[in-house]
Amino acid sequence: MTREVSEPVTCRWCGSTEGTLVLDLGDQPAADHFPAADDPGPDPVHPLRMWQCAQCGLANLAEDPTTPEEPRGAEPQAMVDQARDAVARVQAAGLLAGPDGAPRRTVTEFGSPHGGSWLDLLDAVGLAPLPEGEGADLVIDCFGLMHDADQAAGLERRAAAVAPEGTLLLQFHTLAAIVADGGWNALRHGHFAYYSTPVLVRMLAAIGFETTHAFRFDLYGGTVLLAARRTGVAGPTDLPSVETLVEAELAAGVLDPRVVGGLEAATAASADALAEHLAAQRGSGRAVLGYAAASRAVPLLNRARIGPDLLPAVADGSPGKQGRRFPGVGVPIVGVDEVARRRPDEVVLFVTDLLEEMRGRLPEVEAAGGRWVVVDPVVRVTEPHP
Repeated sequence: MTREVSEPVTCRWCGSTEGTLVLDLGDQPAADHFPAADDPGPDPVHPLRMWQCAQCGLANLAEDPTTPEEPRGAEPQAMVDQARDAVARVQAAGLLAGPDGAPRRTVTEFGSPHGGSWLDLLDAVGLAPLPEGEGADLVIDCFGLMHDADQAAGLERRAAAVAPEGTLLLQFHTLAAIVADGGWNALRHGHFAYYSTPVLVRMLAAIGFETTHAFRFDLYGGTVLLAARRTGVAGPTDLPSVETLVEAELAAGVLDPRVVGGLEAATAASADALAEHLAAQRGSGRAVLGYAAASRAVPLLNRARIGPDLLPAVADGSPGKQGRRFPGVGVPIVGVDEVARRRPDEVVLFVTDLLEEMRGRLPEVEAAGGRWVVVDPVVRVTEPHP
């Protein structure tokens, strides 16, 4: 279901005001605001809506009156592994050498405020970091561009950091995967843009960059890394990889607001189902904890109205989040040692990509007969670890 916007929204890339509201989560607390556990609230809430531009196809955060807070998250092992894989694939594609075959020497990284970096990996293959503005052989953006409220200015700034014959790498959680997975809770304040591959390829073309390679990864259900350089500059090219991904995402309907608007209905598959599952566990006397106080869990718990009566606590490995609580619903955040101490019958994992990592780190959950529960987006109780 799609609805018209009552007040005009301006596309953060092309400036058009023609578009469709494809997802409306109502008033939500900021997903990076975790108050102290003894903060009585009430917590401020703000509209949280996704709007898709009819002219360029970019999915935008319709408005955001929040002020970003200092990130407190820890980088998941799955993201570390994916970065290592990405660097290996980029190197194998010849993108760490210049047009003359000489090795690239310098790199500038535009990272995400949530953490994570490729600089150590690239240092190991001979690339030294340069400050922004000095013209680097390789410029990398890992989930950072989406945090720029002005998308045109943000992309221009990254392009300006690339040396004349350099390469720009942009990594993003593709809208195609978000829609396919029903991942409506990827929408959050501070994330201003949700890219599909065809839209980002067009954005790059508009600033004079040709997309030469496309790499897809399983992280978050589907992330994409695009490589681009200034149009007319020589170098390795794999256009079929780009064309294949563009065609696949167009066929999936990433430019059709009716398809993207299916995220609205997907909220019930996770939010309502999780509330029902937790109520059933409480009714049967089973103890439940959560794991990972991730930003994506904030709209999930608030949409489902899940408080401490259904979910007594969520454990998290980040010391900066421990002793705090989820905004809006008041679920406390505790240390990881609480999982072993409380011996829960179930642990609800709010970041699916962490499942194998957490099974290895907390084997006592399943050793004591407990189960992991993932929301992806349906609620799924895992089988015992082999």
